[in-house]
Amino acid sequence: MHNSVSAILAPSNWPFSLEWLPQPAYMVGGAVRDAILGRTREYWDLDFVIPSDAVKVARAIAKHYQAGFVLLDAERKIARVVFPQATADFAQQEGNSIETDLHRRDFTINAIAYNPHTQEIIDPLQGCADLQQGLLRMISPANLKDDPLRLMRAYRQAAQLSFKIEPTTQATICALASSITTVAAERVRTEIGYLLASPQGTPWLANAGKDGLLTDLFKNATGESFEKLAAVDTAAAILAPQFGTELQQYVRDTVKTTWLGIAKLACLVHPHPEVAEIELQELTYSRAEIRAVMTALKLFPQLKSSNKSIREQYLLFLEAGNVFPTIVLLAVAQDTLVEAISGDKSLLVYSPLVSRYLNPDDLVAHPTQLVSGKDLMVTLKIPASPVVGELLTEIAIAQAEGKIATAEAAIEFARQILEN
Repeated sequence: MHNSVSAILAPSNWPFSLEWLPQPAYMVGGAVRDAILGRTREYWDLDFVIPSDAVKVARAIAKHYQAGFVLLDAERKIARVVFPQATADFAQQEGNSIETDLHRRDFTINAIAYNPHTQEIIDPLQGCADLQQGLLRMISPANLKDDPLRLMRAYRQAAQLSFKIEPTTQATICALASSITTVAAERVRTEIGYLLASPQGTPWLANAGKDGLLTDLFKNATGESFEKLAAVDTAAAILAPQFGTELQQYVRDTVKTTWLGIAKLACLVHPHPEVAEIELQELTYSRAEIRAVMTALKLFPQLKSSNKSIREQYLLFLEAGNVFPTIVLLAVAQDTLVEAISGDKSLLVYSPLVSRYLNPDDLVAHPTQLVSGKDLMVTLKIPASPVVGELLTEIAIAQAEGKIATAEAAIEFARQILEN
């Protein structure tokens, strides 16, 4: 094991040279854990512990390599250097030895250090043995109490590594569960985001719910809510040929929640969009995420009614926008769960709408504007008002119904509406 760890963590793989690190210096955290598990990474996320001058070392490295520099915690002396293909965090050692520092961490598997100068592995808490057994074991209840976010992190790491949580650790998490409310909502939301993003996270979200960690966060979540999460994963697998790529995309570049995550979030909140909005605001979700969840909750029950007119279909697509795949996902999940229909059968019900959405030339799902509001105002001599928007909607519906196809016809059509 030792040789392979040294090979994976070799300084030749780093974005900076070893000579910039004082002696002693230690690599800790996920990179060490992954190297012991034999996992390599494309994007390096490195953590170093240095006995003194950690921020000074980070600043010197950033300056030399013209990399980004961020002071993460002035009091605890932690800084980050951002390279194109890596980030490196530098923290001042807590206590007078690396062993003391490691004893302050969350779980044994994260309390292993590697000295790149001597290639020595320092493992005072038998983290390597727990890695081999696939176990997540706390270092002490006090450490979990010090930062209750660690309670949530246990489930996230268990999901990411496919590990089990050791029974005493699980019992301690249950006992401390209510203290999660003392953590800033943004930090908790990040951990939940990881669990929402993939099927591996679903059973662990359910476990977190059962163990009382989500009680104060998602006040309206029930046992059925967690069953729905699993149904969403099943539906996502069925919809993969149609929406596989879209459901994995982020709501926005700046908002790292996927459309699949939005569907799962919709399962955990109150089914009434206005109540859900308040819940999500309290958890500091962004406006884009809240709007997406509300749109999905409002529209997925409406997909059911068949024989929609062109007008109804047009208005549905208009309101749904790019939330449409998430809406279909929730509808299929609900059918498989509540009505016990197979997912494939359920999808057949929605296939006419899905086909429209997938066809970029379909004028019902993807209308192209024959005329602009300005065109209407100038040609028909009408002032700017809500009427202009209403006329544009009626023109788009008439175009989708095949009644008009040119700008001239659109203007004439609008003129008739005004006269009537």
